[in-house]
Amino acid sequence: MKNLNVFAGAFVDRSGHRRNDPDWIRDMLGCSEARFAPVWRNQCLIDGNPPRAALLRHSKIDSLLKRDESIFLGIFGNKPAFAFEVDSPDPPLEHDGEFHDLRYLGTILPVDQANLLAHAIALINWHRLQKHCGICGAPTIAESGGNTRRCASDDCANPIFPRVDPAIIVLVSQGSRCLLGRQDSWPEKRYSTIAGFVEPGESLEDAVRREVGEETNIDVGDVHYHSSQPWPFPSSLMLGFTADARSREIRLNDGELGDARWFTRKELRSGFPKLPFQLSLARRLIDGWLEMG
Repeated sequence: MKNLNVFAGAFVDRSGHRRNDPDWIRDMLGCSEARFAPVWRNQCLIDGNPPRAALLRHSKIDSLLKRDESIFLGIFGNKPAFAFEVDSPDPPLEHDGEFHDLRYLGTILPVDQANLLAHAIALINWHRLQKHCGICGAPTIAESGGNTRRCASDDCANPIFPRVDPAIIVLVSQGSRCLLGRQDSWPEKRYSTIAGFVEPGESLEDAVRREVGEETNIDVGDVHYHSSQPWPFPSSLMLGFTADARSREIRLNDGELGDARWFTRKELRSGFPKLPFQLSLARRLIDGWLEMG
């Protein structure tokens, strides 16, 4: 578990072979062991000290739950787990916890609960954007326990599956220095690794070389896969790499970064620049490089 990135890990039995059975989903939804993760304004319900995910019983959420919009996440801790979105101007369930942004709780929650809630947030965001068919424009309906949608028009019946956007994130180094950049919108003095979305018809290694070249003008040689991290804000899969630089002169070609620099390990340990949050794959890439020297 120590080597897992935050939000990653196969902690949930997603029961893909069972969730296409509406009768089975109905039984899971109605059983006394079912637990529910409410999401309000993209925030998750948290309770306790230290914080834990508030996974509630039927009796707590029956007045809020629209059964045809509940999302089956899988079997978690031997209990069927569901997520649902609460449409309310004010935070609901005030006696059962508080709603918080998962991005700031990822390293505080137990790793299995962080994984479960990331799954919930990702699917709820996807459902919110798929209310109409992209082919004919008709309304869509949820199927497979909320893990797919289908066009409601009998003439179309287009199946729609959750999408994940692959994005590379890379720690580029040359000898005793590594390359970090910052966007102008970020908190003052914060720098991070280079990142960007993979384009159609592009391999991951090609995406690494293109993004680094576009953003910093640095020519990249060898590229090495590190690890991946689901990032449900809203639907990315971060694919982490390390890479060797074959050039040194930085030029901000596409204007996406406000600054980019080479940093030594001593500089990174000094407190400047400010580094990414601990929960991020970017931070794990940087920390791994620091441990090497």
